[in-house]
Amino acid sequence: MVRATCCTVAVTTLDTSKTNQLLRALHFVFKVGDRNKTATFYRDVLGMKILRHEEFAEGCKATCNGPYDGKWSKTMVGFGPEDDHFVAELTYNYGVGEYQLGNDFLGLTLQSSQAVSNAKHLGWPLTEVGEGLYLTQAPGGYHFYLLDKEQPPNDPVQKVCLGVSDLQRSTYYWSTLLGMKVMEKNEEKKTVLMGFTDTQCKLELHDIGGTVDHGTAFGRIAFSCPREQLPALEALMKKENQKILTPLVSLDTPGKATVEVVILADPDGHEICFVGDEAFRQLSMVDPKGNDLLDKAMAEDKSDEWFAKHNKQKAAA
Repeated sequence: MVRATCCTVAVTTLDTSKTNQLLRALHFVFKVGDRNKTATFYRDVLGMKILRHEEFAEGCKATCNGPYDGKWSKTMVGFGPEDDHFVAELTYNYGVGEYQLGNDFLGLTLQSSQAVSNAKHLGWPLTEVGEGLYLTQAPGGYHFYLLDKEQPPNDPVQKVCLGVSDLQRSTYYWSTLLGMKVMEKNEEKKTVLMGFTDTQCKLELHDIGGTVDHGTAFGRIAFSCPREQLPALEALMKKENQKILTPLVSLDTPGKATVEVVILADPDGHEICFVGDEAFRQLSMVDPKGNDLLDKAMAEDKSDEWFAKHNKQKAAA
């Protein structure tokens, strides 16, 4: 990310060292087909809190809920406020019961011995894949890695891992164009770990040695930056002939702040949202009624019953 003045200079290597402290890793978007089981996983297994819940009558113009036009909901869950925690955005499309996984999202790693204990107590499947490291799955098949260590006082979420087809090309995109700092390289595992600051959730890129398949469950990773930087970011991507999925647009949430976003795609098609930080801090304030709103929405959701009554199944995207 760069200041607006930087993008007027015809260079491909950009100095973002002074702006990285203003950039924040916010959340990853997961499409969910079973909202009840998903709520159980995040609340009862991982121990996250419902930060806010919103219902929408029609699809998002920035395709936050995917390429669907109907009724949907958004639930933000995390270990704390999005101001200083990396959280999950759970999007639920009322008419879709299942999504096809690809090889794009490779896992989210968090540190919490309590989550490991919760999983064992509830009989949630765990597989030990390393010393003190367990693999589990959220409903829908999304991989989560749990470090069996005491939950830290700051954010327990450590990293999100995405599959890439050309590690060098992707590293250039994320570090040179978007300004992430490369923190660790592992040639044997073919991974690069990077982030905007040392204290935030990191992004790990893993070379899978082939084409990245996003399936229909494809997600989106979100970051914030000062609003004034959004036009500069869009201009930079145009100059570098990079893909812009949604040019700068305003998104309204009834009764809450209007935010501005630019949606990009990296060389492998991973969706990346940059949102203006000032308005997003207002939008993302924790709603103390969030948990009750989710429970109410799930109780009132009769879509499963309707499909069963009519001898039909929800769509499998």
